[in-house]
Amino acid sequence: MNKEIIFTLRSPYRENMDVVGYRFGSGERSAAIVGSFRGNEIQQMYVCSQLVKILRRLEETGQIVKGKEIMVIPCVNYYSMNIGKRFWPMDNTDINRMFPGYDMGETTQRIADGVFARLQGYEYGIQLASFYQPGNFLGHVKMMETGFTDKELMKKFGLRYGIVREPRPYDTTTLNYNWQIWETKAFSVYSGSTDRIDENAARESIDAILRFLNGTGIITRKVRPGYLTSIIPESNVAQIHTETAGIFVSMTETGREAAENDVIGKIVDPFDGETLSLIRTRFSGIVFFEYDSPLINEHTVVFKIIRE
Repeated sequence: MNKEIIFTLRSPYRENMDVVGYRFGSGERSAAIVGSFRGNEIQQMYVCSQLVKILRRLEETGQIVKGKEIMVIPCVNYYSMNIGKRFWPMDNTDINRMFPGYDMGETTQRIADGVFARLQGYEYGIQLASFYQPGNFLGHVKMMETGFTDKELMKKFGLRYGIVREPRPYDTTTLNYNWQIWETKAFSVYSGSTDRIDENAARESIDAILRFLNGTGIITRKVRPGYLTSIIPESNVAQIHTETAGIFVSMTETGREAAENDVIGKIVDPFDGETLSLIRTRFSGIVFFEYDSPLINEHTVVFKIIRE
């Protein structure tokens, strides 16, 4: 294992921000794995840290295929993480909306440029991604439909679902999209939670990435069997919104089946305890996302359902 400084940002007021990567094996650039770009992506950093530990052991025992290189970058933006902010602390910009970057631009553009320069040229790219809302997801893998998409590759992760997303204008400045434009087969792996450690979800993501590395001939480790992945378009994932604000009480959980018109949650008045609204499904399917903050606003996405 080689520990490398991928990019350095000098600071006049505190220690320099050194983005650190861990390189395993040598030879062709086979797979790059990236963790947190945002200050609340604790789960994503944790998954990468566990992969570093496992890959170091695999390298020591000769289970990384000769001529293959794996790079792991657990955290890009620990400046924000150290002070509990999601985005870059100086101007509240999102590094994962700055790719491919610009070395003469704003701070987050320069960070993106420096990191992307090191991540280009890998055959496969895996980002541990997060969702913008607080909540729990079923673990899944996602690809953007850019014209360079090989959907069948998602099955090698062995996760329950592989989702294909049609890119929107703001997606064109993400790492995933730019990886694909520069001919890296890129995937986003979602690991259940974001700002807290979920050991079961982390284990699922670690196993999925190891299955992928094994299935693509990069490592030779025996891996746990996974699911027969169902590949679906993102349009099959329907959103359920709240009708009112209040205290949110979930009456289901991710992975559960829901029939049409089932009550899966409710909104309670925070002062008198009366039920303000029942949350019902409009169709049958699998609960894919569950909001998990106790207070909720009107018209918020509270559940996502994979429609049958």
